[in-house]
Amino acid sequence: MIFRARNAVVAGVVQPCAVEVHDGVVTDLLDYPGPRSGEVIDFADDEVLLPGLVDTHVHVNEPGRSEWEGFASATRAAAAGGITTLIDMPLNSIPPTIDRDALEQKRRAARGNCHVDVGFWGGAVPASLGGLRELHEAGAVGFKAFLVHSGVDEFPPLSAAQLCEAMKEVADFDGLLIVHAEAADLIGEARGRDYAEFLASRPATAELAAVHQVIDVARATGARVHVLHLATGTALPALASAKAAGVRITAETCPHYLTFAAEEIAAGATQFKCCPPIRDAANRESLWAGLGSGVIDVIVSDHSPAPPELKLPADGDFGAAWGGIASLQLGLPIIWTQAQAHGSGLPDLVRWMASGPADLAGLAGKGRIAVGADADLVAFAPHESFTVDPGTLRHRHPITPYAGRQLTGVVRRTWLRGIPTGGRPRGRLLLRGGT
Repeated sequence: MIFRARNAVVAGVVQPCAVEVHDGVVTDLLDYPGPRSGEVIDFADDEVLLPGLVDTHVHVNEPGRSEWEGFASATRAAAAGGITTLIDMPLNSIPPTIDRDALEQKRRAARGNCHVDVGFWGGAVPASLGGLRELHEAGAVGFKAFLVHSGVDEFPPLSAAQLCEAMKEVADFDGLLIVHAEAADLIGEARGRDYAEFLASRPATAELAAVHQVIDVARATGARVHVLHLATGTALPALASAKAAGVRITAETCPHYLTFAAEEIAAGATQFKCCPPIRDAANRESLWAGLGSGVIDVIVSDHSPAPPELKLPADGDFGAAWGGIASLQLGLPIIWTQAQAHGSGLPDLVRWMASGPADLAGLAGKGRIAVGADADLVAFAPHESFTVDPGTLRHRHPITPYAGRQLTGVVRRTWLRGIPTGGRPRGRLLLRGGT
């Protein structure tokens, strides 16, 4: 097969390219237009050939809370959004992925139901400490920990001492610890329809204190750590300083933090609730600056769906509503729409949403158009616009804060290892290392 495009993001630039594919793997990169023999797939003049995106922060919730989301629906939405690999979070499913048996239950639930390739995070909770190496050897990509209540009782947070224990443990086998960084003692209670009150209950100082804690323990233990869904720009100087000093730390942010602003969220609009919360417009711009400087490494969805009734749309109580934003299918156009206004291009998006997340998860054959990589490819129309219609979303529940929003950039086709998605599920279950 030859994929021929006048515009393709290859080696960090947009250039004409013909991509040769055999048995689902890229075998050569040729000058455009390349050979005319064999099966040739030509891209339209208004399309750009991108590598399949990699989303390392997805809550599928199956088994146990399949009414919230499931592997079939989540991966169908992912493929429609140009995502060809996702890594499933260890909580909100029952049981949580905190031991080898729970990981196997996850794999059984996913097997035969995935339209894209799927890997799995393990969980670092008090009960799993001491057993992280076993879960690592069973194929978990890394380990998620909370420093504040996770929202579900079966996935409790780590204390300060337990965080240190977890980092020492993963450092012993050069694993990766990913952390929901909010300081529990700085989190308040909020009830009611006022978004400002909810925002005040989870201040930027709670994130900043937790990020400092993570940096300090990572420096002391030598562990590899990753800060999840960074929502505050106040933590950027600390992260930049830690990186410069050799601390092995990376960070991510999410489309909702890069798009919305607290002052625009109406009373009772609980479809915008997430933790950490969406902050003000000035903070949003600081996050974009953090991406531009390289302090923030990747953009991921934090797709955290729930049945609409758990968002409490009738009473709009931000304190009681479930926190989480479902955006798996929309991430690429959301970020592209904003990126253009911030002077960023498609190579930046590929770095933030494809190769960067792939590198974080240790998936060398994903997130790039390169010889030896999987032929996970996307036809993207960067100049075509559309209005978000929740009825067209393929994840289980259509509730979204993006409803009615005008976005630029349309995913027209997605290929997984050279085969178009949309037919029967062909996704593979990935172990650590991508096999």
